[in-house]
Amino acid sequence: MVVAGAKVEPQPANDFSPALDALLEVLGNKVVMSRAVREQHANITTYLPNEPADAVVFAECTEDVQATLAVCRAHGMPVIPYGTGTSLEGHVNAPRGGVCLDLSRMNRILAIHADDLDCIIEPGVTRKRLNEDLRDQGLFFPIDPGADASLGGMVSTRASGTNAVRYGTMKDNVFALKVVLPNGELITTSRRSRKTSAGYDLTRLFIGAEGTLGVITEITLKLYGIPEAITAGVCPFPTIGDACNAVIATIQSGIPVARIELLDEMQVRASNAYAKLGLPETPHLFLEFHGTAMGAREQAERFAEIAADNSGGPFTWAEQPEDRTRLWQARHDAYWSVLPLKPGAKAVATDVCVPLSRLADCVMETKRDIEEMGLLAPIVGHVGDGNFHTTLMVDVDDPADMAKAKLFMSRMVDRALAMDGTCTGEHGVGQGKMKYLAAEHGEATLEAMRTLKRAFDPQNIMNPGKIVAV
Repeated sequence: MVVAGAKVEPQPANDFSPALDALLEVLGNKVVMSRAVREQHANITTYLPNEPADAVVFAECTEDVQATLAVCRAHGMPVIPYGTGTSLEGHVNAPRGGVCLDLSRMNRILAIHADDLDCIIEPGVTRKRLNEDLRDQGLFFPIDPGADASLGGMVSTRASGTNAVRYGTMKDNVFALKVVLPNGELITTSRRSRKTSAGYDLTRLFIGAEGTLGVITEITLKLYGIPEAITAGVCPFPTIGDACNAVIATIQSGIPVARIELLDEMQVRASNAYAKLGLPETPHLFLEFHGTAMGAREQAERFAEIAADNSGGPFTWAEQPEDRTRLWQARHDAYWSVLPLKPGAKAVATDVCVPLSRLADCVMETKRDIEEMGLLAPIVGHVGDGNFHTTLMVDVDDPADMAKAKLFMSRMVDRALAMDGTCTGEHGVGQGKMKYLAAEHGEATLEAMRTLKRAFDPQNIMNPGKIVAV
């Protein structure tokens, strides 16, 4: 029975009205079908079209997830897990209709084991909320993709961010998961122990699976002690090549830098206007060092020497918490800062990752492409691990402008793959980067992925149309 005012708008190829009636019967007002809510839960962050689901289910517990999957399984209706919607490659679109399963209300911190440096949370907990709760115990969770993403979404996209050069990515910081499989079974992938050799590593199978194999309902995360001292700073360079060479030398020298971020001159210009930084409009590195007071200062001094050897400097330190916060907030606001550069345009963000030794080559060739193609595309990057991003400002309603942007993105990926890199360092595949996987992995590897997908999800109801076509 459909409640009054809840008009069902079936997809052209599928009439899911019986399934939606069944969901309403089981979950009541946790099911929302208004167009505005459905569109808010589809892709809104990049150039890919908005493809809303037929309904949004606001799950509040594991049982709600299982009930949703039971109905969808019975009716062959797709399920698209949703965290906060900050992903950039159309991960939350519903190209075949179905149900968007919003997990934001599953936001409890279930346990913090300070002595073991781990915690257990539900997937809707966001990274900022977790760190606020951890701070009083002298702990923090370091993975920082910029947006206040949900931890479930960060697991699903194998997120990383500014701290990855020291602390790794999500795959390095998840001990165990609880996952509801498409058949409704709840499995636990591992225990809280720091290591295990007991069977297949199912935890890492679901990390980066983008909701195509099951729905994560509980996460056990690795935690760290808040460093005794943190030193941050900025360093200008005359060219982007000099900045990249300084990064390579810093990492190769063994300095345990916590963050090392690249901003080209266009991004510095945008960040100056947006965050009032007052930096010279040349390529910059933003850095952060963690450790003891003496150790962090020694690391900063060693970096300053490397920067000088690569024509950089002066390196300006920021040791006060408020100065560091302002600096990193400006870096995290890079996406928003570029929007005024071309009013009316949309920001199209993309990323690649290459071996560290090829970083300077890849960034400089990409920079030449931007200039020769007449594009407006600032560059930022988590360059300590060879990962960088461009943010193209594009008139998405102009076919010629979009064609040029797509050609640029394809050239950027081709360049990274030719350097033994990857089409995506941290954005994930979603819809936007499916077309590059065959060139990166080869058909045999893609078929192995399809085999796994069919084994876990024989009906192909879990986030279909993402990663690999089945």
